[in-house]
This record gives sequence, structure tokens and C-alpha cells, in this order.
Amino acid sequence: MIFTTMDTKLITEDDFINAALRIGCDVAAIKAVTEVESRGGGFDPEGFPKTLFEGHWFHKFTRGAFSASHPTLSFPKWNRQHYGRNWQAEKARLTQAVSLDREAALLSASWGMFQIMGFNHKVAGYDTVQEFVNAMCQSEGAQLDAFVSFILNNNLGQYLIDCNWAKFAARYNGPAFRENRYDSKLAAAYAKYSS
Repeated sequence: MIFTTMDTKLITEDDFINAALRIGCDVAAIKAVTEVESRGGGFDPEGFPKTLFEGHWFHKFTRGAFSASHPTLSFPKWNRQHYGRNWQAEKARLTQAVSLDREAALLSASWGMFQIMGFNHKVAGYDTVQEFVNAMCQSEGAQLDAFVSFILNNNLGQYLIDCNWAKFAARYNGPAFRENRYDSKLAAAYAKYSS
């Protein structure tokens, strides 16, 4: 089984306020990230963390061992066409990858309401990817704590403080962030939550 028993406790306004104080940014900035990354929630309807499995990372972590046998799970370059059409299909992809190489699969997925990649577990505050995944399964509060650690350990707080969405998106989502308009989506979500 991929996941531990979970308590899908939702984030409270106080949780957002405390996280914003730790970073030094507006609550609206954190809420903007939640909306853009996960449409505001950390769990799917069955109570599992929202995930997105990235086959190009799985290819990298397994050195292509499954690229011939499982070409929709392991491929050398990012390819959106292999994403699941819904959360059930996406969870099935991750489950199948776990059956091939558990650790590589957990490292190759983004987790929870902030969609932090498993390979970022150390900067999110966890020694192992399994500890990180277990925490992502516990509550949205744990997901928020991981996000704050990720932001602070990567020196991204100033971008949230300044609402510099292009620089934030470039560091948080990668250099191809403009393809998905992450910066403009973050700006629009921030405007909504700060009004």
C-alpha cells in the first residue's frame, strides 16, 4: 500500500495565518498557491493526497529501466499526454509505478495541496520520501508545514512577500512555467483572495 492511514483534517484560517507569519507574506499569497497547485484542497474524494505522477522523473530515478515495458509511466522528457484524465487515473498510474519501484515512484510524484515533488522531501522537512508521503497523508496542516519549510529552505519567501509571481513560478514550477501560465494564474488568485 502506498499510503498510511490518514486524517484528512482541513486547514483552518489560523493555520494560514501562522504559515504567513512564518514566511512574512500575506495569507492571500499562500491561498493563491493552493488554488493554482491543487484547486484549494489537498485530498481527493477518497481521502488520499492529490498527486501528479511525473514519468520523466521516474525514468531518471530508475535510469530508464521501465521505459520499454511501461512507456506511459517512464519516458525521458516531460510529456503531458500521459497524465491521467482524472484523479482516479492519476492514482492508478502512481500505484502501478509503485509496484515497479516504490521509492522511485514516490520521489516522482507531486503531493498534496502544494504539489511538492517527493524528491524535495528534505527541503520540505523530512529525512526520507516515505516520511514525507506519510505526512502528506495525515492532514492539510502537515502539507502546509511542508510548504512553509520548502519555501524557507529554498529562499522563496521574498517572491511571495513581493508578489513577484513570475520569479516565484520560475523557481516553484520550473523554467517552463509560462506554458501553463502559472504566473498569471497566481496573480489572479492573489487578487481574488486579497480583495
